Amino acid sequence: MRSVAVVVQPGFAPFEFGLACEAFGLDRSDDGIPNFDFRIVAPDPGAVSSNIGFSINVEHGLDAADDVDILVLAPIPRSQWDHVDERVIEVVRAAHARGAWLLSVCSGSFVIAASGVLDGRRATTHWRYADTMARMYPQIDVDPDVLYVQSDNIITSAGTAAGLDACLHLLRQELGSELANRIARRMVVAPQRDGGQAQFIASPIPVDASLSLAPVTEWMLQNLDAELSVDRLAARAHMSPRTFARRFKADLGATPAAWLARQRLLHAQRLLEETDLGLDRIAAECGFGSAAVLRQNFARTMGLTPTAYRARFSCTGAEVSASVPELEAIPA
Repeated sequence: MRSVAVVVQPGFAPFEFGLACEAFGLDRSDDGIPNFDFRIVAPDPGAVSSNIGFSINVEHGLDAADDVDILVLAPIPRSQWDHVDERVIEVVRAAHARGAWLLSVCSGSFVIAASGVLDGRRATTHWRYADTMARMYPQIDVDPDVLYVQSDNIITSAGTAAGLDACLHLLRQELGSELANRIARRMVVAPQRDGGQAQFIASPIPVDASLSLAPVTEWMLQNLDAELSVDRLAARAHMSPRTFARRFKADLGATPAAWLARQRLLHAQRLLEETDLGLDRIAAECGFGSAAVLRQNFARTMGLTPTAYRARFSCTGAEVSASVPELEAIPA
């Protein structure tokens, strides 16, 4: 891996663009890290406007990306998702055909998707846009819960800082863990973050579309610590269990058990963020029964333990530190 090109288009996001520049464009030879032939390219060289009111001057056109080993796609505005520049699409297809790495940051994944090279593959993007990508490209397996996805030589990443996770992942494969860790240390970031996007998704308790089921779901939310079987819920709704289960899934898009499990996890998140309650107490209030069951369900869905979640998102100040303990474990 010797050369890297970042494609920027009008309306690009400066922070996400800067991540690629930070990961691949800096001279770190004093740390024993090889330099890359780093290029910034655009469909129309010259002034390229950002999405926050300033422009950068790009000297190179897309032809400067014809031979690069890594092609990075910076985010593009929503207005471009339906009509990605055909010139950029051709560059993506050509890079893929010659075996180059493709790496997207946030909505840059829509550019790769438009080229068709993600068809039949797993990919990700920012969790806010995952549903849109899945609708626009049903042939792509869109995973909204992860920080990045690698499918052969294509890496798609989630929003903003997850792009840096993806860059470090690629560098780790090409340069090895030791050099990738050195780069991470210079940037004062963890070489690998735990968890996925699920921990960052703001999921308020939904307003139910079904008027007939709204009283039942409201009662469920007020009694998350109770045993809420389908039979018991159906009796409250004055339906047979079979009819209730069918109606519930049709109206809320999930089975009663799946919907209830999600609400219990959301309640656990709020208690971890806003209280100092112990895990046993939280598990009891949310209906998980024990701390062990809470840990199992929480880790499976959120990608990290309840304790780690509280340390990261607590509003109470409990278990929160201004230090960066992850970096202390980075080997020299």
